[in-house]
Amino acid sequence: MSGNLRTLSAAANTSQSETAHLVARARVMMVISALTTLLAVAAVVVVIGYRVYNTHGGAISDTTLLLPQGARVISTLATATALSVTLEIDGKIEVRIYDRKTLQQTGRVHFGTAP
Repeated sequence: MSGNLRTLSAAANTSQSETAHLVARARVMMVISALTTLLAVAAVVVVIGYRVYNTHGGAISDTTLLLPQGARVISTLATATALSVTLEIDGKIEVRIYDRKTLQQTGRVHFGTAP
């Protein structure tokens, strides 16, 4: 009977050893997963910070575009690269397009009526 107890005790020790090994392996995998998640979150925070603090050519401030005498601004439109101003000059409609960063005129469209 004593031999059976020793065999059971050895089997229990082996089982406990295998369980401890599996728990240790699971802990290592959890640490790796946590570090990977932390790295991913840090990368997202860095990208957001870069985008917020590196605004190349942000808003235009304190700039005056000169328009012809008597011109009336009908509408404006700003895109990522251009500023469009629709004007009424002497009863005729005209659209002027400017580069957003330099405010240099890049185009002009005249509208008129057909005869």
